Amino acid sequence: MAKPEQDIYITSDPEFTWEDEKSLDSGKYNGAKALLEVLEKEGVELIFGYPGGALLALYDALLDSSIRHILPRHEQSAVHAADGYARASGKVGVCLATSGPGASNMVTGIANAYMDSVPLVVLTGQVPTHLLGTDSFQEVDITGMTLPITKHSYLVKDANDIPRIVKEAFYIARTGRPGPVLIDLPKDVMAAEVTTSCPEKVHLPSYKYFGKGNAGQINEAAKAISQSKKPVVYAGGGVITSGAGPSLCQLIEKLNIPIVTTLMGIGSVPSRHPNLLGMVGMHGTITANLAVNDCDLLIAVGVRFDDRVTSGLKHRFANKAKIIHIDIDPAEIGKVVRADIPIVETPGWFWMT
Repeated sequence: MAKPEQDIYITSDPEFTWEDEKSLDSGKYNGAKALLEVLEKEGVELIFGYPGGALLALYDALLDSSIRHILPRHEQSAVHAADGYARASGKVGVCLATSGPGASNMVTGIANAYMDSVPLVVLTGQVPTHLLGTDSFQEVDITGMTLPITKHSYLVKDANDIPRIVKEAFYIARTGRPGPVLIDLPKDVMAAEVTTSCPEKVHLPSYKYFGKGNAGQINEAAKAISQSKKPVVYAGGGVITSGAGPSLCQLIEKLNIPIVTTLMGIGSVPSRHPNLLGMVGMHGTITANLAVNDCDLLIAVGVRFDDRVTSGLKHRFANKAKIIHIDIDPAEIGKVVRADIPIVETPGWFWMT
């Protein structure tokens, strides 16, 4: 890139100099290129992003990347697009926005993905590290703002940490109960040279998630099912996320149990399945709601007992039934409705036991 004849290079950041611009075009292996290399190794094909000054290094590196960039018209749209892509493809969605107002515009989309357990890696630009905490132009504490609505957040202060952090972010986003992970990337870190490579394995001793439920609880559930006269399966989005739909179909067909779904659970069994009574709750079918109100055993799988189903904490929901609640997140069990038989695990494993 040739230097302009006059010093009229326009940038929104007074800290960004012509020497910085030359470093982006020098071909060195910088933080931006390291980030994109890890994204490619993770199988990322699309990034939904809205550009800005803090992301110049990353957009420069995208020119030589195999990853396709999709430009929305608003940062919130970038998150929702990545969310929809993740739901449809089963992959981790990736979205991108610049610092300050660009990052804060993503909050609604991140919260939506967190509530619906959608795996996302959210990349945000940030001011240079020496300006952090100074209330500089377009600086916001996006990691602090999104703390309650992400599985984890990173503020990268060393370019050599980028390969490890990006790999960890994908691992956290897709394992256990899926959800969004945010990586905040200061401008100088993206332009700095990287000398480390991507690790082969992720090592996170403090990060644990459940895989198999307690055998005793599973036996209790099997006994309750065999003794019940009017059981109903109540399936949510966790069935789809875990890929447990086919196994769940085998169970309801073998035992001839009716099934109702939440809004997120639509599609967990075929829409024309003879055992499907429809969606339950205030927007559901009369048949589904009457079945739940009259059942003696409710088998809740991958649901959070949303108030649109239970009518809030002071509910009259399946009050005649014993409740089996199967979920990968222990925080969901007993949060709204008391479970007689709680099972913390991946639903697909339970049905194959």
